[in-house]
Amino acid sequence: MLECTTAGESHGPAGVAIVTGFPAGVLVDTDMINEELRRRQGGYGRGGRQKIERDRVEFLSGVRLGRTIGAPVTLCVRNADSRLDDTSKTPPIHRPRPGHADLAGSLKWLTTDCRETLERASARETAVRTAAGALSRCLLSALGIECLAIVRSIGEAETTVAVEPHTRATIRALRDASDTYCPDEEATEAQRALIRQAKVDKDTLGGLIECHVFGVPPGLGSCARWQDKLDARLAYAVMGIQAMKSVEIGLGKPVASRLGSRVHDPIAFEPAQRDTHTLGFVRTTNNAGGTEGGMTNGQPVVVRAAMKPISTLLRGLPSVNLETLQPEMSQYERSDVCAVSAASVVLENVVAFEIARAALEKFAGDTLREVLAARDAYLDAARSLAP
Repeated sequence: MLECTTAGESHGPAGVAIVTGFPAGVLVDTDMINEELRRRQGGYGRGGRQKIERDRVEFLSGVRLGRTIGAPVTLCVRNADSRLDDTSKTPPIHRPRPGHADLAGSLKWLTTDCRETLERASARETAVRTAAGALSRCLLSALGIECLAIVRSIGEAETTVAVEPHTRATIRALRDASDTYCPDEEATEAQRALIRQAKVDKDTLGGLIECHVFGVPPGLGSCARWQDKLDARLAYAVMGIQAMKSVEIGLGKPVASRLGSRVHDPIAFEPAQRDTHTLGFVRTTNNAGGTEGGMTNGQPVVVRAAMKPISTLLRGLPSVNLETLQPEMSQYERSDVCAVSAASVVLENVVAFEIARAALEKFAGDTLREVLAARDAYLDAARSLAP
């Protein structure tokens, strides 16, 4: 089973991810992985730390001559701003920030210093998780599966642009031209204006991010056990990203207010598409977001997540000093005004990892060659079900 474990503190020497269960023979696109790390550092509204770090992935194990070898893959992203043991630069924090892990972690680990909690709880951890997800995309690429995430909204500035299989190249180009990672020039400018004002107000902003996965064959995930439902696993993985507060699959919340006739996606068969990953089964809508009964149905998988505003406000918020239990304003720790753009990159790669995990469960093999053969054998068998 494909698994990922991360380790490292925000101001420690490095972040590390160990990926197990990855098949041998996958060509590792290091340039692509580093590009994802660069995008994670970008986006309008990021803080000063991004001017210090130059994130690059290092492979410490599991890769030889540019290909995976079947052993655990260890990925490392080093921190330039490594000062965890210098208490003059990383002093104790006794005034927890509302919305952050500070207070809950201090109570959990029986300390009045929030420093250790915030160092691990920090979104800096997502650098190596992004790298691990990007590694999984090397496998997905060989399977013909492509991920694309966008910023749907920041604050109240939202785009209604539709993301479809036939428009994904255009959407990607528009997204990459936007410094808020929103494929809509007008919405991008409105988002920039909101971020500028939030900075003036010493406040922060959240938003809505959305990932689409194309080329996913039907049958990933399962309805046999609730723990294996792919939509549930995607929601679990996405909620594990720092600052996420809700997850939707497909249409999401609006299904609660619509009639079934306006929710469920009609099924049709198109013989010309029989040899594609859809096996010829097509839909006029994709409100289900590519999953039904916890399994992929051949349509694009769509995952949306709401990110809360960053918990560290330059002006602070009412809090309590854990040393004195007296009311004080929360402590400031260098942070962003808005990290929604960066979060969309993390979303894209976290979703990719979970899709790759489900694909390897369905098409098991120790090598890429075996995985591809299993995929092809399954699709051939599925096509033979009907004349």
